Amino acid sequence: MSRPERTSAAWLQRESKLTLSRLMPRLKSRFSSVTGTPEWAAFNERLDRRFGVLFEALHELYGSHYDFFYHLETILDTMTEMWLERSDDLKALDATRESDPQWFQSRRMFGATGYVDLFTGDLSGLRTKLPYLSEMGITYLHLMPLFRSPDGDNDGGYAISSYREVDPELGTMEEFAKLTPELRRYGISLCLDFVFNHTSDEHEWARNALAGDPDYQAYYRMYPNRTMPDSFERTIRSVFPDEHPGCFTYRNRIRKWVWTTFHNYQWDLNYENPAVFNAMAGEMLFLANVGVEVLRLDAVAFIWKRQGTNCENLPEAHTVIRAFNALVQIAAPAMVFKSEAIVHPDDVVKYIDPDECQLSYNPMLMALLWSTLASRDVRLLRHALEKRFALPADTAWVNYIRGHDDIGWVFSDDDAAELGIDAHGHRRFLNDFYTARFKDSFAHGRPFQENPETGDMRVSGTAASLCGLEKALAEGDEDELELAIRRILLLHGVIMTIGGVPLLYLGDEIGTLNDYDESDPERIGDSRWIHRPVFDWEAAEKRHDQETPQGRIFAGLLRLAQIRQQNLAFTRADTEIVDTGNNAVFGYFRQQEGQSVLVLANFSEREQTMSARRLRLLGLRKTVTDIASGRIIIAQQELSLEPYQFAVLLAGR
Repeated sequence: MSRPERTSAAWLQRESKLTLSRLMPRLKSRFSSVTGTPEWAAFNERLDRRFGVLFEALHELYGSHYDFFYHLETILDTMTEMWLERSDDLKALDATRESDPQWFQSRRMFGATGYVDLFTGDLSGLRTKLPYLSEMGITYLHLMPLFRSPDGDNDGGYAISSYREVDPELGTMEEFAKLTPELRRYGISLCLDFVFNHTSDEHEWARNALAGDPDYQAYYRMYPNRTMPDSFERTIRSVFPDEHPGCFTYRNRIRKWVWTTFHNYQWDLNYENPAVFNAMAGEMLFLANVGVEVLRLDAVAFIWKRQGTNCENLPEAHTVIRAFNALVQIAAPAMVFKSEAIVHPDDVVKYIDPDECQLSYNPMLMALLWSTLASRDVRLLRHALEKRFALPADTAWVNYIRGHDDIGWVFSDDDAAELGIDAHGHRRFLNDFYTARFKDSFAHGRPFQENPETGDMRVSGTAASLCGLEKALAEGDEDELELAIRRILLLHGVIMTIGGVPLLYLGDEIGTLNDYDESDPERIGDSRWIHRPVFDWEAAEKRHDQETPQGRIFAGLLRLAQIRQQNLAFTRADTEIVDTGNNAVFGYFRQQEGQSVLVLANFSEREQTMSARRLRLLGLRKTVTDIASGRIIIAQQELSLEPYQFAVLLAGR
């Protein structure tokens, strides 16, 4: 039989069924103590339903290996063992989520993210602050990496030394085991990172490789000389050129060049080796078993390498994710994936699929919201979202203003060109605007990874400082203070209502400003630490005082969360971007279960209007209610929007 015939859909379907029929007797024999239980029947049903997807993905990756079926059987064993270790309450959650696969599209989903040590000190402290999260209505909590990583250089915890040990400064696995069920009692789904492109050079696998073990050296991409690295570097980019040119680091202990895409202490894993896939599958299912409900897949674009390409977004990267997804849907279906792909918008959407990542960050929306705030012109935002905001069913965006990382301007140059905008010039303007180099800018940010020759950079800063709160407070300007608070609420209003899961960086709800302290030598040279300050619990005590910026921002965010939770239109994603007839006003319809709302956002510090004719063309009735302000709007009259006003017009049922 020729190779094409051996990979046709019909052949793969037949072969997967034949393979499962051969493997099941041995699998049942090894796990005979549970094969007669109702739990096994549910597991077996999922295995029968999803094995074809798993087989196809693994065959695509490893079918040419002479020992393919050995590795396939090993992976099935790993999956079954991890399912058996799953607690009863998580198995019950599996059943609940299988009956409601769109659970993450609920209008009650409201996310928060941050570092445990900066937020509450440690895991025990976090448990005491769950009422605070509950007060905000948080139902999704993404904790930055909390597992063991090297002292000193560790990329903010993204250099993992062990996927099964908590950083001792944060607590123990026993404390973590107490936290996860308590989160569920508060109705909060836990999200953690799965750093699966690389490990730290202190991971057990890396230590074994450094000791000369050839099996573990095969877990990574290592080369005895510069021939292959030089060949690869002809077509790949250097992610952090300031730190080290290229993507390889020499380790003289083993006299080999190791692939290190990001930092020289983060070694890229070799997914061409099926043993790596199996080992990482075990780590992934371990995280599922400790209660993780959303797994953020870190650096998805980089996990597969092929000579002669840029080694980003290759087809095999998607295949690896599909295989992991199939494993999870069999062994731990309560968990879903979230992709982190800070790449071209056209590549971001390729990872979003029920069989790959059900959730994805929306870096384009984040970048374009800041772009629109600086330019006061919604055209690029509107144009880009008209083309790319819609997603497949059973998937959703995770929308955010900013995260733990820098802000990069990841919009499409083609989109800009179609509007007559010079993309390079616009990015330089945004960099200048948000680092206060632009005259009359309200923003206080810092450059990150600036290239003086090209002008390329990214921007660091908290939401409040970038929105002008820092400048307003420093100058004691009450008018600017009001505008800054309106900007903060405007941006959050969009992510709350546009469709998907809104994600708040902890501290933004109380207007946290940049932290310029450089007393810690490990943070010098990395401007991202200015927007990762220790959470100010004294400032948080002011959240109920409407005379303070903290109180005004907190109350405004709670109101936005209530609007989202109380209106059917914000269930699931049914979003239609519209032209408001005013290039300073962004607009979109949300519709679900018979309810329709028109959301309007004025991105200008000046009053803006929409004509009565435009309102009627958009189908509004004679009178509508702005549920954000409580005002009645007469669609037969011109609509005026105050500076940075965010309006939600209840259009009807």
